[in-house]
Amino acid sequence: MKIGVVGCGGRMGRMLVAEVLATEGAVLQGAIEQAGSPLIGRDAGELVGAGPAGVAVTDDPVPLFAAADAVLDFTTPAATVAFSRLAAQGRCVHVIGTTGLGTEHISELQKAARHTRIVQSANMSMGVILLAALVEKVAAALDPDFDIEVFEMHHRHKVDAPSGTALLLGGAAASGRGVDLDQSAERGRDGVTGPRAPGAIGFSVARGGDVVGEHKVMFAGPGERIELAHIATSRTIYARGAVRAARWAIPHDPGYYTMRDVLGL
Repeated sequence: MKIGVVGCGGRMGRMLVAEVLATEGAVLQGAIEQAGSPLIGRDAGELVGAGPAGVAVTDDPVPLFAAADAVLDFTTPAATVAFSRLAAQGRCVHVIGTTGLGTEHISELQKAARHTRIVQSANMSMGVILLAALVEKVAAALDPDFDIEVFEMHHRHKVDAPSGTALLLGGAAASGRGVDLDQSAERGRDGVTGPRAPGAIGFSVARGGDVVGEHKVMFAGPGERIELAHIATSRTIYARGAVRAARWAIPHDPGYYTMRDVLGL
């Protein structure tokens, strides 16, 4: 498996490089950073403390998407859309863990998926994907008088809220109930808000310290409460899931896939 990493200098990018180098049967095909980065020219293996890998960091993704079997991408929405076009041209698997994607970004990714295999998920953790499946089942099973709240906490440097994972879990709850998340979501409360709207799916956000990621979905009903939670203690779980997604997607037909497909859910 020839695997490349874009955004290799970021926190997750370095994790992805390290995971590829540590994966049996995988070869680091290339490592990309944006033009002007001080990392250009450095050995990608040395960048992550794994020793020389013989792969220099560059700012040109075109040769990588032409030669790699798969490229791992945890960058920004605009960059991800641009990379998806290169993946379509090179028929290269594009594994996307980028958060903050809007409907306009997803639409562009789906166009690229006509020509290649795209695996996109707001969270690449196998545990989180299983949690989402459970949330959907519980939401479908409970009466509508159970209120649903999604809680999430991340490190102080995270720039988007609610997190992509929180929205993924909220979407699972909405799917279980057969409602539209955009119409049901209640994302902020301040001051005199009045009573909770019937059927609302609430989101609560906390930021601080170096928290990797904590998510909890609460179903609060009359006289009882159900809580489903996932706590991440290392970002390696996301890198491990991304490599697994690449391995799964390589032999598949072009299409738009998620981690649920990878796990057979």
